[in-house]
Amino acid sequence: MFGGRSFLVNEKMVACARRAGNLLVRVDAARHNELLRRPEAGAAQMGPARTMGAGWIEVARGAIDDDESLSAWVAVAMEFNRAATGHRP
Repeated sequence: MFGGRSFLVNEKMVACARRAGNLLVRVDAARHNELLRRPEAGAAQMGPARTMGAGWIEVARGAIDDDESLSAWVAVAMEFNRAATGHRP
C-alpha cells in the first residue's frame, strides 16, 4: 500500500522503508510543520503531486544512512504511536 515494507506497533503503522530508499514515518500532525523544517524531511507523496497530509513525513534516504539518524526518526514515530494508542513503554 505504501510502496515498501512497513511495520506496525499496537496495530498502527510506525514507518515504511520505501522502494526508493526513503523512510515514510507517521508522526503527530501537530508536529508536522516543525518536522518539515528539517532539511531531510518532506511532505509524503501518495502519487504525483498528491500529498498524504499532516502527520505523514518522508525522510530522504541519505539522511538515514546511520543507526543514530534512523533511530531518531523511528523514535519520533514511536512517540506518536504511543500517544495515539495509549500504550506506554
